[in-house]
Amino acid sequence: MKRYFKYIKPYMLSFILGPILMIVEILGEIVLPKLMSLIINKGIVEHNVGYISAMGGAMIGIAFLMMIGGVGGAYFGAKASINFAADLRKDTFKSVQTFSFSNIDSFSTGSLVTRLTNDITQVQNFVNMSLRMMLRAPGMLIGAVIMAFVMNARLAVIVLIVVPIILVLIVIVISLAFPRFQALQEKMDKLNSAIREALTNVRVIKSFVRDDFEKTKFETANSDLKASSMKAFKVMITTGPLMGLMMNITTLAVVWYGGKQILVGDMPVGDLTAFTSYVAQILISLVMSSFVILQSSRAIASAKRINEVLDCKSDINDEKAAYPDKKVENGSVEFKNVSFRYYKESSDPVLDHVSFKIESGETVGIIGSTGSGKTTLVSFIPRLYDVDEGEVLVDGIDVKDYSLKNLRDGVSMVLQKNVLFSGSIEENLKWGKEDATMEEIRSVADMAQADGFVTGFAEGYDTDLGQGGVNVSGGQKQRLCIARAMLKKPKILILDDSTSAVDTATEAKIRESLKSYCPDTTKIIIAQRISSVIEADKIVVIDDGRVVGMGTHDELIKDCEAYKEIYYSQMDKEVSA
Repeated sequence: MKRYFKYIKPYMLSFILGPILMIVEILGEIVLPKLMSLIINKGIVEHNVGYISAMGGAMIGIAFLMMIGGVGGAYFGAKASINFAADLRKDTFKSVQTFSFSNIDSFSTGSLVTRLTNDITQVQNFVNMSLRMMLRAPGMLIGAVIMAFVMNARLAVIVLIVVPIILVLIVIVISLAFPRFQALQEKMDKLNSAIREALTNVRVIKSFVRDDFEKTKFETANSDLKASSMKAFKVMITTGPLMGLMMNITTLAVVWYGGKQILVGDMPVGDLTAFTSYVAQILISLVMSSFVILQSSRAIASAKRINEVLDCKSDINDEKAAYPDKKVENGSVEFKNVSFRYYKESSDPVLDHVSFKIESGETVGIIGSTGSGKTTLVSFIPRLYDVDEGEVLVDGIDVKDYSLKNLRDGVSMVLQKNVLFSGSIEENLKWGKEDATMEEIRSVADMAQADGFVTGFAEGYDTDLGQGGVNVSGGQKQRLCIARAMLKKPKILILDDSTSAVDTATEAKIRESLKSYCPDTTKIIIAQRISSVIEADKIVVIDDGRVVGMGTHDELIKDCEAYKEIYYSQMDKEVSA
């Protein structure tokens, strides 16, 4: 609760006014039955029209005040809960943004989406319901019980018999509801993951004609969610009729026993009418309390899942940075005895005691078989992952001693999986430099061989890209991502197989542009094609997580068997083609 108080404090006025205005409505509900009994006992029985009119006017005035209190209470309750949820969602999203790759790996994307949306909505609904009911339900219960005993203590005993039974039912409902709602949210995670995966990879699904498989996969997740939903909501479905049954039995008992008292003259007719209203209020307040508690069980399950995100501290942070103000200046990189495992309990490392140095301004190619650890290796430079053993130095300083911002400001990386965002091409390129002019944007786009096709679009750089850049080809997407990275003018530029969808002639032009545009930038090029790195100052050959060769093309073709095998296999393919 202490954690959530920070989201309450800025909106304390709304959190206070909401319940207070509800008190106005409660007082009206307590007073109205008594006024009705007076109208019946005195006005109707004595045929006093003036008295009836006066009491009727008072009831109308009270009803009007109740309306103001009810609307005001609902407004401030909604305002408080919506703002509460917005701030909680902002902090949860901010927490996710600090996650390292390994932190993100521990949560599925679908689960994070559910926690940021549905789970926070459940907490918001609980806060809203609590603000409307926290004083309304107990206030109505206490006021109605007092009025019932004041009017007829013997008749009020009937209510005292029923209340404990209802309380037992509420306890049973809560014990059944909590684990079911927890399971419900987990099934929703799986469904969201299935939906996201299917929509993101819809082109692959269609190209492999796997529509039926994905439909079956979705139906399974959907059926699991449906079953969990039914199991959870059976508790809620059962609660309403049970409470209704108890209310009807109690009302029937009150009318039967009260009717007997009227017949013998121990109770006026108007008092029975009012008493029945108070009994209904007592039971309704208990029902409202049960639904608040039921909603709380779902909200608690959701809050627990939100807390898991908020409590998850990134394993990559600035806490131990020895030089937090230091910026990358030269761009030299050194790997010292680096080892890494994705799964810490695994005995087989992805990288095993890797050591080599890249001088400032060098162009270095990294080549090796698929799964040899090339992408993982360069991920250590901007600290997307941290090494298990050894050190990664930039400008002679351990990357852990930089602040993440300063380190990543000095590094630009074109990932193996090219990512573009919803928005215009210009907006996407400005990720490299937020205040870039149109001239700068067109200049880097031209060097990345992207300006030609962009200006061919009807709206040019204002062309809106769909989510993930779905309306451009793979090669166009790669060139836009390279332009974005170049616009940043980093000290270290990492191209991770970023020209695989580009023809060799276009790739050669991009390499020439890189030489002229950023000659002092350290360029690390991961590639499958030797032609992409053949002119590099140095080529590092990685096989099964180890460096098995390093040097120029001419040196490696003489001394490195792994390099020769890759080179001649590619040459054979070119000859046969």
